[in-house]
Amino acid sequence: MLKTVLQTETQVEPTTQLQAIISQRIEASIAVKQRLLGQTEICAEVAERIIRAFRSGNKVLLFGNGGSAADAQHIAAEFVGRFYLDRPALPAQALTVNTSSITAIGNDYTFDQIFSREIEAFGQAGDVAIGISTSGNSRNVTEALRVAKRKDMVTVGMTGESGGQLKAEADYCICVPSSDTPRIQEAHILVGHILSELVEQAIFGGSNG
Repeated sequence: MLKTVLQTETQVEPTTQLQAIISQRIEASIAVKQRLLGQTEICAEVAERIIRAFRSGNKVLLFGNGGSAADAQHIAAEFVGRFYLDRPALPAQALTVNTSSITAIGNDYTFDQIFSREIEAFGQAGDVAIGISTSGNSRNVTEALRVAKRKDMVTVGMTGESGGQLKAEADYCICVPSSDTPRIQEAHILVGHILSELVEQAIFGGSNG
């Protein structure tokens, strides 16, 4: 009897059902990226502003929560390290990595200010602030963009279909045409990779097909 119960509890979905789910998720991701073709103009404008900032000696500051924090760090790493080309580092920083600052600000002020205080500390006129939020309604992200705008920084939002509150705060808003968080995040890192490639090619030359 015990063996029968254990066998029942450890049963998994048949392989064909798992494959069907996998295919559905891949197809859904492809569909979102196809619709993202409608955002090429705004993506190009953002790339141009980042290129201009780097050429002028300015930097890029990125921030977000959870998976968007990871995306901010990933994109910053592409600029500081390399994307395709071996070249000098570009000044980009994710505002999510100093846990002492984040926890101190969250504890002493509010969680809504964890990024805006860092923008206040590190942001300068001409820098680019990129706030990432799948909903567009993360208060600490929108507050950071407000502070960035007051400091004459270029403000960029990366969000989902509606844009949320972020859309009203950003000079440029890349709104992934989906309301499904995983699909939005997948598109965000695609956009981050494209921006990295465009910036690298414009500043350092080279073509990667």
